[in-house]
Amino acid sequence: QVQLVESGGGLVQAGDSLRLSCVASGRTFASYALGWFRQAPGKEREFVAAIGWSGTSTYYADSVKGRFTISRDKAKNVVYLQMNSLKPEDTAVYYCAARRRGATTTAAAYEYWGQGTQVTISS
Repeated sequence: QVQLVESGGGLVQAGDSLRLSCVASGRTFASYALGWFRQAPGKEREFVAAIGWSGTSTYYADSVKGRFTISRDKAKNVVYLQMNSLKPEDTAVYYCAARRRGATTTAAAYEYWGQGTQVTISS
C-alpha cells in the first residue's frame, strides 16, 4: 500500500505564506501524478493543484493560480504546496493524493490519500 502524510498546516494571518509537505511511504511514487485538494466544513472537496509524473506539467484551480505553487522531489518522495498571499477563504483541510497515469483535477480519479492537514487563515 501507499501511505501519504501531510504536514505544514497551521494558523496564519491573511497575506502570510505556508508550505505544505506530503511524504510518501510504503511504495515510491516517482512515476505517479500528485494532487492537492481541500475541503472546508460543510463544503465539497475541491481541486487545488496537481503535478504530472515528470514534474514538468502543473495545473491549478483558478482560485489559487498565481498564489500557490506545486512541486515535487522524487528522490525524497515528497510533494510540496507553497501557498502565498493566503486569504481567509483558503481555510480548509488540505489533502494530498496520488495516482498512476496522468495528472487530473478529479478527486475520484486518485487512488491514494493522506489524512489531511488543517490550514486556517485569520483576517
